[in-house]
Order: sequence, then structure tokens, then C-alpha cells
Amino acid sequence: MKLDDRDIQILSVLTREGRITKAALADKIGLSPTPCWDRLKKLEKAGLIEGYGARINLKKLAPSVTVFVSAEIADHTAASFRAFEAAMQRYDEVVACWALGGGFDYLLQIVTSDIDAYQRLIDEMLDARIGLSRYFTYIVTKPVKEHGAPPFDILLGASEDS
Repeated sequence: MKLDDRDIQILSVLTREGRITKAALADKIGLSPTPCWDRLKKLEKAGLIEGYGARINLKKLAPSVTVFVSAEIADHTAASFRAFEAAMQRYDEVVACWALGGGFDYLLQIVTSDIDAYQRLIDEMLDARIGLSRYFTYIVTKPVKEHGAPPFDILLGASEDS
């Protein structure tokens, strides 16, 4: 799908202001509401916009700890990777999981109520025999930068230069 500057502007605004009204979005990008709405629907239909959500301040909700875990699995077969990835879907505490190239197989982002709950989760994963062979724990002490918008200009400029 070929995107023009207005499409990029829509995506950029929505990454920062997901609850913006259609009229305000149209005003920000310099279009009337109907063409803006048509473009928005086109972006959604093309799968460029996967969904909308709220960012929740967990500190105000309940005690919590965020942990990043670099994980290695025992067998490097396609079936083992599929089994591990399917298992990650079953743990609500695993809020994100990425497959990696390089030293570790996966990077997990885990949110639990405290370190004890985190350790119980890891013990459960080890007991479940989902393929987890080795893991390293990194506890988040403070957020420094979160929820950044993708650098659309840089990404699209790089693809045009290629």
C-alpha cells in the first residue's frame, strides 16, 4: 500500500492521541472530516492500524513490578519454538514476547504484583516443561521512555533511499 503525507500524518497523530475525534483529526491534518474518515478506514482495512487502546498507569492501579526476561529454549527445532510461543499465550503476566536473533531466543516482558509472584511464575514455567532451559531476569527500576511513536519519517525515508 502506497502512503502519502496525509496518511503518515494520520498514523502519527493516532499514535499519540488515540482518542482524538474524527473532526479534530481532520483539522490536525488539514482535511475535511469525510475524506479523513475515508483514509482512516482505508488504513484500518489495510491492517496498518491494528487497534486502539488505553495506556494504564499501573502505579495508580495496584502494586506491580515489570520484569524483562531473556530466555533460551532447550531445543532449537521448529516444533520447540512453536510450543514455547503457544505457551506464552497462556500466561497473562507475559504482556509481550519477542523472538530474537542472536544470543537469546526470546525477550519477555512480564508484569506481576511483586518479585515473589514473578518467581512463582518462572517456577511454574520451568515445571510446565515448555522448553525454557535458561533465563536471565532484568527488573525495571524506573521507566525512562515509554510509548514512543515510531519514527515514521526515518522509516519511510530509509525505504525510499533503498
